[in-house]
Amino acid sequence: GGSALDDVLRALPDWDADRVATLRRTNAGEIPEIPGYQIMDRLGTGGTADVFRAREKRSGRLLALKVLKQECVKVPATRKSFVSEARLLERLEHPGLIKGYGVAKYGRTYFAKLELIDGRTLLEILDDGAALGEEAALRAVLEVAETLRYLASEGIVHRDVKPGNIMLSSSGRMKLIDLGFAAEGADAPPEPTDSAVGTVAYLSPEQARGGASADIRSDIYSLGVTLFHLVVGRLPFESSDDRELLRMQIMESLSSPELKGRDLSPHLHYFVEKMMAKDAEVRYQDWGELIDDIRENLEGRSSLDYSRGARPPRRTRRR
Repeated sequence: GGSALDDVLRALPDWDADRVATLRRTNAGEIPEIPGYQIMDRLGTGGTADVFRAREKRSGRLLALKVLKQECVKVPATRKSFVSEARLLERLEHPGLIKGYGVAKYGRTYFAKLELIDGRTLLEILDDGAALGEEAALRAVLEVAETLRYLASEGIVHRDVKPGNIMLSSSGRMKLIDLGFAAEGADAPPEPTDSAVGTVAYLSPEQARGGASADIRSDIYSLGVTLFHLVVGRLPFESSDDRELLRMQIMESLSSPELKGRDLSPHLHYFVEKMMAKDAEVRYQDWGELIDDIRENLEGRSSLDYSRGARPPRRTRRR
């Protein structure tokens, strides 16, 4: 039983009753103990951090606490990135971006205080087996593009746009919830990519090649992959091997019978192909251009010009 195990642990060198009690309270260290906060439940986990629902005892408000994993605390670059992201979220203000309330340290525990959002990520919605309808997907992408335009106005390239980093709140708002790979300044050097396929699969060709700085057109490409994923229900390039995925991003042309075969408009096909052009010069060159096109499409959906057989508008592009 539990008491017998406690007796065994207390008999070990450097163990005492307090340490054993702490082990039990924290479920062997899985639940952090942070003075001033009541940790309620785990909301999610990632490669470097866990996120918990918590109540701030002084104010009574509910927050999301993003806690850096202990193995990552030992890595200076990861620790620095965690603190930088928290400070960035504290500085930025936009309704489409999760709000940060600062970063703190208790003992060896680093944690960021974040707005608690009631909702699910778009990846969780997709994992439930339901692709979004065309109009819903375009509205989602439009909201995210407006948030990314705000980041660009602050000199920030996101570099990790994907459904797992976009949450649909219970109020119906799209929220970017992670800036872990974001870079300030157009010439910021690229970071090593996450080894998870879920990230590699959204990288632009220039990011996949390595050695090139990402700019807003890289984020536009990743948002194009996200749009594809939302309406088709799968990724445009799929492989269990990250290196093969990187090769496909660079070398293979987009080919999707689903885009042509389903009841999807030529406009949707046009948006995906333009956003995901291999050559960055062929993509949308700024967020305003993309936002204007999608908004115009959504506003004109009730007219015959936007029937399934209509051609996308050909208009002079701003440079």
